[in-house]
Amino acid sequence: MKKTLLAMGVLGAFSSLAFAASNVTLYGLIEEGVVVSKAKHKDTIVDLKAGFDSGNRWGIKGVEELGNGYSVGFILEQGFNADDGSEGVAGKAFNRESILYVNGGFGSVAFGRTGGLAFAQSRAILSGWVFGTGYGSGAWNAIDFVAKRMNNVVSYASPSFGGVTIHAMYSNSGSNELAVDDKNKWSKNGHYYGIGAKYANGPILSSLIFEATQNKNSLEVDGKEQITNHNPKYGINYGLSWDFGAVTPMFAYQYVWQDQGNKDHQFGLSAKINAGGGAIKVGARYTFGKNDGAAAGTEDKHNAWLVGAAYEYPLSKRTMIKSYAGYADGGKAWKDTADTKYNGYQVYLGLCHKF
Repeated sequence: MKKTLLAMGVLGAFSSLAFAASNVTLYGLIEEGVVVSKAKHKDTIVDLKAGFDSGNRWGIKGVEELGNGYSVGFILEQGFNADDGSEGVAGKAFNRESILYVNGGFGSVAFGRTGGLAFAQSRAILSGWVFGTGYGSGAWNAIDFVAKRMNNVVSYASPSFGGVTIHAMYSNSGSNELAVDDKNKWSKNGHYYGIGAKYANGPILSSLIFEATQNKNSLEVDGKEQITNHNPKYGINYGLSWDFGAVTPMFAYQYVWQDQGNKDHQFGLSAKINAGGGAIKVGARYTFGKNDGAAAGTEDKHNAWLVGAAYEYPLSKRTMIKSYAGYADGGKAWKDTADTKYNGYQVYLGLCHKF
């Protein structure tokens, strides 16, 4: 009898361990490829590029069910450069995302480091642009944005009401993902505020986001200050996509403005087309605006357009071949800017593997 009870206890211990382990997942993504790029006034560059579309990463995520509809979970995600093995952001162990969250009937609350509502990671709701924030110069935030990843974030997502969810986010370190001086007096820190709504119902996906940031903090790289305009910055993003099965057309709009800085409008029309066992992605983006901080006697208006196309072909459920070609052309104040997101082209061929 004692042996039977002992055996049952051992089996119970192992089953408990197995159950716990099943709630923790190790995952990741590696993307490597070759990019041929040519910016105006510069030489053609051939580069082995890691994460041209999807950033290289590995992570651990887990969740524990507490009962009565409540659960606690975490995401720890590290970005890295597969071409040289370096970390994505120096000095940050989980630079892409490190959050602890609680889910329940009230919605979801998360704390830690993550991306802004109009950027990426698990709390973002950006929609309406087929290239998202990937594919180099084709990224929606390539020219202007309010925030990327941030420290000291508190994020809330409501339950779904007929497909609509409300999202709110605050950061006590501002919009620059490299900022580290977030231990000052509250009034001297950088701050980010975001609120948005997402609609996901059947084939329709749409989002509307408002973001604001106070760039009070400082960021020096190699002795040079990177935040040159400390005035508040604001942004509005709207996106809409409709999945018709074979074709998913998309529309996106962005307005970003800052005193003594740029006031930029951006429109995007794009689509995803299922073809040849893979997906064709095509998009056209137009950006125009005015620089209120332009020096007297210089051109203060600017514009740029971009067209891009990608083809993604899955070799398996976890491995995909990706290709992309994009061309941009700038006008007025941007006509001679030596950067492929304003003037020039990029051509890419790569392999992406998820695990």
